[in-house]
Amino acid sequence: MRYPRSPKNLANARSLRRKMTPQERHLWYDFLRYCRPRFRRQELIGPYIADFFCYDAKLIVEVDGSQHFTPELREQDNARTAYFHSLDIRVLRVDNGQVNRNFSGACEGIVLAMQQCGVETGLEME
Repeated sequence: MRYPRSPKNLANARSLRRKMTPQERHLWYDFLRYCRPRFRRQELIGPYIADFFCYDAKLIVEVDGSQHFTPELREQDNARTAYFHSLDIRVLRVDNGQVNRNFSGACEGIVLAMQQCGVETGLEME
């Protein structure tokens, strides 16, 4: 299934791919890019740009920094999540601290979320 895309965000998505946060970079280069089914970085979905998206699992992984815990950004994140849910897409939020302090746990959470979406990853977590 193709999802709606906002072409006005394309340049921003390309820029975000080049300027990933250290935690996004770590998650991408050390785990997500090896996942099967495949994830895409900074994927345009409707008016939003998802950090990482797996079409087969219909799963978005959002990596959140501390700014996402402010009331204003939490409200914006809730609106994004509601929009993705309206498209039958599940959202998994992983905070920067989890990626920094418990990387294998963050990866296990992603594998579990993919399995809960009915997708086999072929990855075995220890």
